[in-house]
Amino acid sequence: QVQLVESGGGLVQAGGSLRLSCVASGRTFSSYHMGWFRQAPGKQREFVAAISWSGGSTDYSDLVKGRFTISRDNAKNTADLQMNILKPEDTADYYCAARSGFWSQSVKEYEYDFWGQGTQVTVSS
Repeated sequence: QVQLVESGGGLVQAGGSLRLSCVASGRTFSSYHMGWFRQAPGKQREFVAAISWSGGSTDYSDLVKGRFTISRDNAKNTADLQMNILKPEDTADYYCAARSGFWSQSVKEYEYDFWGQGTQVTVSS
């Protein structure tokens, strides 16, 4: 089992920045690829970004590419999402998730084994 806890959400004006953090406990964090998803009110959860177990590979949704950066620190068991140039449409609950196996483009919820409880991000216009 891997327990994931997100933090760093809040209210920010459009054009601003936030940094989300996901702290993992339990089994070996470095064994897992990590992902960030988000769910806006009334919408389905969608993929945002992912990073391989080593940090050597990343993947981003076209909606956030160039504005968001995913990173990880295996020594600290953390996976962060730096969000810049935020837009009102980025408003959502943000979730981190972990999955095992080979690295590939994994944008579907069912591909991830463990999930955090989420942190809320609100971007005002």
